Amino acid sequence: MKKLVMIAILVLAGVGTSLAQTAKMQFKSETIDYGEIKKGSDGVRVFEFTNTGDAPLVIKDVASSCGCTIPTKPESPIAPGETGTIEVKYDTKRVGPIRKTVTVYSNAEEPTKALKIKGKVLAEEATES
Repeated sequence: MKKLVMIAILVLAGVGTSLAQTAKMQFKSETIDYGEIKKGSDGVRVFEFTNTGDAPLVIKDVASSCGCTIPTKPESPIAPGETGTIEVKYDTKRVGPIRKTVTVYSNAEEPTKALKIKGKVLAEEATES
């Protein structure tokens, strides 16, 4: 009898697990390349993603590797099949190479996702008088 009860519990647990829904993030691109841009240029770029899972996707937090990069997360859950965006603003007053990481925390199957931005901010050219 104990074996029969144990088998029933395992079968029911397996059925419950297979019915669990998960959210999945599929990014159009996991790297944004600013290329070479002028100092003071528009530093706003967007990561676009789709929820390819079967449960609503909730972005809990988005953090950057430094204060020169400001990410903005979606406030509402992203329904299955819908797209969302994470906006990233880089401070282009800083001259030199751009190599930063933006980390996304969510309820997705892969709960932590690292996104990259790269490029180079060029110094202002000297003007001739």
